[in-house]
Amino acid sequence: MPEVQESRRQAQGKTVPAVANRSDWPETGMADHRGATVPVPALWTELRDCPPFAPAYVWYTYQLQSLVESLWGMMTVTDIARLTGLGWDTVKYIIKNRLEKDYGHPGLRPLERLSIDEIYFGRCKKFYTLVIDLDTGQIVWVAQGRGGEALTPFWRALRASRAKIQAVAMDMSAAYWTAVMEHLPDAAIVFDRFHIMKLMNDKLDDLRRAMVNEATGLMTRTVKGIRYLLLMRRDNVQEERLPQLDEALQHNKPLFSAYLLKEELGLLWEQPTYARMRSFLTEWCAQADESGVRQMRQMARTLLSHRSGILSWWQYRINNGRMEGINNKIKTLLRQTYGLRDERYLVLRLLSLHRSRQELLG
Repeated sequence: MPEVQESRRQAQGKTVPAVANRSDWPETGMADHRGATVPVPALWTELRDCPPFAPAYVWYTYQLQSLVESLWGMMTVTDIARLTGLGWDTVKYIIKNRLEKDYGHPGLRPLERLSIDEIYFGRCKKFYTLVIDLDTGQIVWVAQGRGGEALTPFWRALRASRAKIQAVAMDMSAAYWTAVMEHLPDAAIVFDRFHIMKLMNDKLDDLRRAMVNEATGLMTRTVKGIRYLLLMRRDNVQEERLPQLDEALQHNKPLFSAYLLKEELGLLWEQPTYARMRSFLTEWCAQADESGVRQMRQMARTLLSHRSGILSWWQYRINNGRMEGINNKIKTLLRQTYGLRDERYLVLRLLSLHRSRQELLG
């Protein structure tokens, strides 16, 4: 040991030649060098470069990264972390980078038919506005907030992509309607059938509550307990519950008139031609106005003011059905992951939702 230290002290101050070879090692106090002759500057460059088996500035290899990416669709982040021995944050970092690469910037140029809606994420995150491609079912835009302001960056990106939008499906929200008319003047607006019937059911239920508050005697017994029977289509009501429904309608004329109008409105989308659909809507609104029921007259005015968007369905035949299915997937995702605190990670998960399996994983 003293001899080695002495040889090292002797090597201090000596000049290392431009080429490192076997003869240099005794001068530096080291031995048994069997490597090939390598120019020293080239050796420095090779050591400064990233290693071929791992990305830069990380603590895992390409092979381990590939394993995590392949397991993500089949296991939760926690399970992958336990299997690989990596930390939870590291696994999430790998998955997030992969999602950013694959789905971070969805292409907008092929878009032709869109669906716009909002979904409630809870008291903390409130509302998010979603835009989906109705042809593929892919979410192409996610923005926090609701109304036309949440879509402002989307219109800029859509103009830059030069996409040619033919039609947009939405509910009867005035904010989305105004925004689409302003930024997509050539696109047709199609109001969703589900939301129209939901609004009709809300009007019918409002009438039922008013009658319950005013009911006396026999009417009290017949009106109470029939809410879901009124809101269901008659074809879906159980046969043994039909007498109860008919008795309530028999003793309440305004409710009977509103119920018949609700059943007839469902036939609007079954008309054989555009002309028949237009005349059917006009006749229905006239009957609702003549019924004298306040809720039905309000509904008639609403449908007439949204007439063009309702009749556009005949040409484009689109609705928000896919959007409602995606909303259910999102709720399942949030329930299984107990919420996602990373804003960008949440957006990436939503943008990749169309590729997810039915059993969503967090």
